Amino acid sequence: EAVKSAVSIPVWVKLTPNTHILQQIALAAQDGGADAIVAINTLKAIVISPEFAKPFLSNKFGGLSGPAVKPVGVRAIYDLKSVVSIPLVGVGGITDWRDAAEYIMAGADAFQIGSAVLTDGPEVFGKVNDGLEKFMKEYGYGSIKSMVGAAHE
Repeated sequence: EAVKSAVSIPVWVKLTPNTHILQQIALAAQDGGADAIVAINTLKAIVISPEFAKPFLSNKFGGLSGPAVKPVGVRAIYDLKSVVSIPLVGVGGITDWRDAAEYIMAGADAFQIGSAVLTDGPEVFGKVNDGLEKFMKEYGYGSIKSMVGAAHE
């Protein structure tokens, strides 16, 4: 509520998957006036250096991102779709149109692509868009909106 009352721009709340109360946090954000929920952030992870017998990062833990987190992100969106009414933005591990379609069908109104831009370049956006358009045409979806939450039906 404090953030929402202090700004005149939309407030999107990005949620961590590192909790067992994700739905409650999303509801609190919605009740506080959030305009959208973004899920998920990185998974807490650690890498150990066998040569030095200690964590690779000086602060021990880092955030795992990329394709490995996609099933966790899709599950988060799927779970959140049943409890909030504000838009959901799916994030985590999207590398192609199929990944984007999973998020959308789980309940995401939109999606973000991060790591794939670093590995595949900005061309990934066109590839995802083209793939989604082809899929939608083949399966009779007239819009992204008609795909949102389809896995719940």
